[in-house]
Amino acid sequence: MSKKKKGSARIKKKLLDKYRLVILNEDTFEERIAFKLTRLNVFVFVSVSILILMLFTYFLIASTSLREYIPGYSSTSLKRQATELHYKTDSLQRVLALNERYYKSIRDVLKGDISAEDLKKDSIIEAIKIEASEVDLTPIAEDSILREKVDKEDKYNLFESATSSKSFVLFPPVSGTVSDTYNLKEKHYAIDIAVTIDTPVKAVADGTVIFAEWTATTGHVIIIEHSNGLISVYKHNGSLIKSQGDLVKAGEAIATGGSSGELSTGPHLHFELWNDGYPINPLNFIDFK
Repeated sequence: MSKKKKGSARIKKKLLDKYRLVILNEDTFEERIAFKLTRLNVFVFVSVSILILMLFTYFLIASTSLREYIPGYSSTSLKRQATELHYKTDSLQRVLALNERYYKSIRDVLKGDISAEDLKKDSIIEAIKIEASEVDLTPIAEDSILREKVDKEDKYNLFESATSSKSFVLFPPVSGTVSDTYNLKEKHYAIDIAVTIDTPVKAVADGTVIFAEWTATTGHVIIIEHSNGLISVYKHNGSLIKSQGDLVKAGEAIATGGSSGELSTGPHLHFELWNDGYPINPLNFIDFK
């Protein structure tokens, strides 16, 4: 026990022994600075200095851009960019997966690898299975009224209600032979009348010119808006007399006959009539002879 006390007393004495640190002028041996130190003071001073240096280094790196140079450390902006790229990559993977499924289904259809069981039967196929005897096909009054209304609203004819309340008196744009008639099946919603060059083309009714321009396929085109939802169209003209926005009277010259445009096969007038957005046969309302 006495040995331990003697050992600790010796260590304490060594720590507290006083020393003198002197800085001398090497040439004159003049004493410049002198410090009284103990081993304990030196240890405490060095420890505090190291701690302060570590704290300074930590705050310097943490509060400046130097932290980005530390391996394994990423800045906030880099993390945000990485997150955005992750979401974009995930979205692209989803799109690629959907496109791959779509292309695979197209390949299966083209190759004929799809089976009948893969097709979803819709309500029409299910309705075919219903026996006709189970359905009452006797027409009711409401059905007859609806059918009559639909017949009147046939998109390729003037409404009966309209023809009964409105009088369409149309002036022939030109006189001549009809070279091509109105044909719904071929989507030729007009008639072609053979004319000579510079034949006056006249307005079929009073109205306003809503279009008067050159087009590559149909040449000089003029379109007139009339009352009662009626529009007349004149194509392949040699030249135009009226301009967009002009008011015209029935029988007034608006253009001259010609054969302009890539689709023209010779001097003629391509004439169309439209009522409320639907094409109608001009021969039902105009005599071109």
